[in-house]
Amino acid sequence: MNAISPSQERIVAERRLASLTGALGPALQAALADDAVVEVLINCDGLMRVDRVGRGIEVTDARLSVAERETAIRLLAAEAFETVTEDHPFLAATLPGSGARVQALIAPIVRAPVLAIRKRPKLIYTLDDYVRAGIASSAQAAKLRQAIISRRNIVVAGGTGSGKTTLLNALLAEPDFSASRLLILEDTAELQCAGADVVQLLTKRTHPQVSMRDLVQMTLRLRPDRIVVGEVRDGAALEVLKAWNTGHPGGLLTIHANSAADALLRLEDLCLETGAARPERLIASAVDTIVFMSRTAEGRRIEEIVSCKGDQR
Repeated sequence: MNAISPSQERIVAERRLASLTGALGPALQAALADDAVVEVLINCDGLMRVDRVGRGIEVTDARLSVAERETAIRLLAAEAFETVTEDHPFLAATLPGSGARVQALIAPIVRAPVLAIRKRPKLIYTLDDYVRAGIASSAQAAKLRQAIISRRNIVVAGGTGSGKTTLLNALLAEPDFSASRLLILEDTAELQCAGADVVQLLTKRTHPQVSMRDLVQMTLRLRPDRIVVGEVRDGAALEVLKAWNTGHPGGLLTIHANSAADALLRLEDLCLETGAARPERLIASAVDTIVFMSRTAEGRRIEEIVSCKGDQR
């Protein structure tokens, strides 16, 4: 059998991408091109819902048929070198060409195909933008800036869609992060920093897998000043806290939690998944500040900022 040339591979890849674009349809493509849209959601009914910055989730007039959604999901799976079947009816992948994070579900775990596409933000909002939009008060912005200058380790907590990642990008836009050697660890590339000395690492789902825990261990050999983790959702939390606690202060991470107090309990639970004995001491030593974000009817906002060690380190 003759080997496929690079030009033939490129043509095949372009055709696959064209097929995917066609399956997603013009309305969804337009939503993905809209800088104000941060997430596109399609439920079993096929209606397209969009989450716009400052406005929340809105229902549009656009609709994708079952066939269009199934085609798009299978093409996305092919791009990710995965297979979606009744025995494996879900997919976590990246949208080619944009870096957007995709979560897809098919029967039998849902009645009809479901898609959630979270875009990598193009517009980076600063802390000043947060104050102007009423998401944060002037005092809260000043408190966060002081925490960054003081190299406090900051945990940003909140529910899904509360704006945790957007806040991390705002914090990364602060001068002290841009001036540091920064290591950013994520499952999907969503965080951005304009600094000249930034290394971004991504986990890898396909075999052989590279976990968040693996990335943290690699990071310690890359001479970081600050370590930023997009999200911790497993025992990698223990490795992050240990890294913060061994000469790398001033880091950031996000975590799902219902309050600032619950964020500490959530971190404890994740550390216990590894069999760690009494992680409370490590958490108390490593975590300096907790920011809790919420999503309300009026939009996202910073509910509280808790300094775990008082006003001074």
